Order: sequence, then C-alpha cells, then structure tokens
Amino acid sequence: MEQLTEAIGTAGGWIWNVVFVLLVGTGLYLTIRTKAVQWRSLPEMFRVLGDPPGEDPDGKKSISSFRAFTVSAASRVGTGNIAGVAIAISLGGPGAVFWMWSIAAIGGASAFVESVLGQLYKRKGHTGYYGGPAYYMTHGMNARWMGVLFAVIITITYGFVFNSVQSNAIVDALSSSLEIDSTAAGAMPFKLIVGALIVVLTAAIIFGGARRISAVTQAVVPLMAILYVLLGLLVVILNIGQVPGMIADIVLGAFGIREFVVGGFMGVFIQGLKRGLFSNEAGMGSAPNAGASASVSHPAKQGYVQSLGVYFDTWLVCSVTAFIVLLSNPTFGDSAQGASLTQSALGEQLGTWAIHFLTVAIFLFAFTSVIGNYFYGESNILFLTGSRIVMNVYRLLVLVFVMIGAVVALDLVWSLADVMMAIMATINLIALLFLAPIAVKVLRNYEAQRRRGEEPTFNGSDIPGLTGLDAWDGTDVITTGAFWTQQMKRVGKA
Repeated sequence: MEQLTEAIGTAGGWIWNVVFVLLVGTGLYLTIRTKAVQWRSLPEMFRVLGDPPGEDPDGKKSISSFRAFTVSAASRVGTGNIAGVAIAISLGGPGAVFWMWSIAAIGGASAFVESVLGQLYKRKGHTGYYGGPAYYMTHGMNARWMGVLFAVIITITYGFVFNSVQSNAIVDALSSSLEIDSTAAGAMPFKLIVGALIVVLTAAIIFGGARRISAVTQAVVPLMAILYVLLGLLVVILNIGQVPGMIADIVLGAFGIREFVVGGFMGVFIQGLKRGLFSNEAGMGSAPNAGASASVSHPAKQGYVQSLGVYFDTWLVCSVTAFIVLLSNPTFGDSAQGASLTQSALGEQLGTWAIHFLTVAIFLFAFTSVIGNYFYGESNILFLTGSRIVMNVYRLLVLVFVMIGAVVALDLVWSLADVMMAIMATINLIALLFLAPIAVKVLRNYEAQRRRGEEPTFNGSDIPGLTGLDAWDGTDVITTGAFWTQQMKRVGKA
C-alpha cells in the first residue's frame, strides 16, 4: 500500500508540474484579455456583493450574490488554509508567501471568467439555478462528453474524497486538543463518536437543499473568518516590532536573496505556487458551481464576486496563518509541518488556550468545506441525471465517506485526489481558453452599462450569435429549460 501511495504521489507530482504551467499561463492570458479586470474592479466587487436576492424559477427568494460567495468560500477556506500554508512555509521559507499572494493576483482573472461562464450557461430548475463547468462545456462548446467527464471527476473528488480528508482533519484536531493519540487502537471509539457527530450534522444540512446549505454557510463562514483574522491581528499587534522584518523576509526570500531552503528560488517559488493554487482554486472549475446558483441581473456580477473570493481566501485567511507562523520564528527546510506548526506557533504567542481555539477554528473550516464540497457534487449529479434515487444515493455516499475519513488513514486517497484534481483543472482550463472571447463580450456589455450610469442587466440577445442559454434567453419556456425543470421536479429537492 505504501509503495502504491508513493507511486501515485510521484506521478501526481509530474502531472501537476504541467498543470501549474497551464494554470499560470491561462491566468496571464485571461488577465490580458480582460484588461486585468481582477485588479481594476475591486470597488465593483464589493458593490455587487451586496446585491439583494431575486426570485428563483419557483417564485421563492433565491440565493443572493453574498450567499453564493459564502458557499464557494466554504469550500475554498478549509484546513488547507491552516495546515497548507504552514507546510509551504516550513518547506519553502517566508518567500513562499509572496508567490502565494502573486498567484492569487493572477488567478483572479481565471476565477472571473469561469464564474461568468457558470452564470451565463446556468439552467433554470424547479427550486433554483444550477450550473458550472459541465454546463458551459455542454451548452457553450457543444461538448457534452467533456461535461460528463468533468462532472464525474468533480463529484468523486469533492463529494467523496475531499470530504473524507476534511472529516479526518476534524478528528486529528480534536484528538490533539484533547491529548488523545488518534493512531492508537484504543482511539477507535473516539473516532466513531466524532465521525457520527459530523455525519448527523452534515445530513441535517445536505438533505435540506441548496437554500439550507447557503443559509448555514452565510452564517458560519463570515463568523469563522472574522474570529480567525482577529486572532491573527492579535499576534501581529503583540509582535508589531517584528512586522517590518517579517515583510522583508517574505519579499527578499521570494527571489532567493535570503534563501531559507535548499534549492533556493525554485523551491520557494514552487511551494508558494502550490499553496496559492490549491487554496483559492482559481481556474480549477469548482467555484463556478456555487456562483451559478445565485440569482443576479447580469452574469458578470458573479465574476466579480468570485474574484473577490480568491482574495478573501489567499490574501486574508492564508495571510493570517502565514503571519502567525512567521512571527514565531520557525525553522525552514527541515520537514513538512502542517497544522501542528500553526498550533505550536499560537501556543507560543498566546498560551495553550489558543491551541483549543484553533481546534474550534479547524472544525468550522473543515465542516463548512464538507458542505461546500457536497454542493459542488450535487450540481454535477443534477447535470448527469435528474433521478431522485441517484441524488439520494449520492447524499448517502457522501455521509459514508465522511465517516470513513473520520476513522481511517487517507494517504492513498489523498494522492489519488491530487491526480484527479489535475485532470479536472486541465479540462476546465481548456474550456476557459475556448470560451474566453464570450466572457469578454459579457464583461464589455456590463461595463458599457455601468459607464452609462445604469444598473447592468443582461439578455442573451444582447450578444449576437450567442446560443445555448436558458436562464438568460428572455423567455419563460424553451426546450432545454422545460426539460431541466422537469428533471429538477423529479429530484424533488426541498
């Protein structure tokens, strides 16, 4: 088993070397095509975040821009923001943080384009809107085979594998806080109890449908982010005299001027690149599934909102972890250290109570990630089939994998997930490159209305030759829309 895990990990490493180039290259290309929309439109991002919700196709209040933002943030902001950043710093040194920030600045363009496309090609359902890469591949590129492949991969990766990893992280954090050896045979009852608790909480939410999912994330995500940021600010304030030196270490270390790791610049660059991409998921094809669920007056609005989500994840939450770790003077280049490094840094700065606080934070980060990951799978199950039975089977399997993650080691599963994520990202990035001209036209339509002082609205006829739409066609019933509504009725979601 260990040899298989190692072999898959090695193969995944080589695959990701190619995917990283594709992700960065696509981000730069989209930055140029959109005239750096992710940099010049920050005020507009905050403005549209406060848009009130409209109505779903069933006449009920829909998911607002802010709720869609929190669903995607719930999946983005996970234990990786605590453990992953610490690993990047322990292996790559402070300079890795600089490249983490930089890749977020580039990835904002990818996040904008994929979320615009997710909104543009979303479908009307009986209880709301659903969309994502599988939908714009099918209806924008006329490549259903591509959409089906993507839907299967993201459902398995996020709905099952990543949820196992998140529940595993919750058990590890609780066992550390309670000083229980989770690797000992006697720890199994503890794992089962914690796993059962997570399963019950998850079931109560995911069987409630998209509105309940968004209601939970709308309440929990901002709360956990605020508490964690405040904790980080407290550490910064207590060490304010060391902050200028820390910033200098980040900037100088990024270019190998102060090398903290064998391998110099490339080691720093790769670690920062990986952390940024894994954390904010820009271009990966995950966030558009949440962005498509929002009811907005123009597709570009969710592009702005999801670009802001990249900054929220990387520039805010990941930076807090980086500051906590760096202000505790860790050693670099010895071995990979995850959440334990962050926990020890907090304990050193604020006392043992902070370790328990971080345990609560990890629980909230991980649990909301379970919810967000589930939602991504749900959107794609609806794409693959409208069967109510299949949907309920999917929900039950999610709960099974949550329990599995709580009680077993996941090294092999995590290695497989890395490979599947690479495939998923590659498929999505190819679609973004093909459909980028359409997203740019939608952006220009939005900006032209804003220059006239109007609140932008959109109709498919605004862009001549645009086909494959449903929610933006300007009519109440078209063939694909009617079919999709019937599919959603069969699912019978509350």
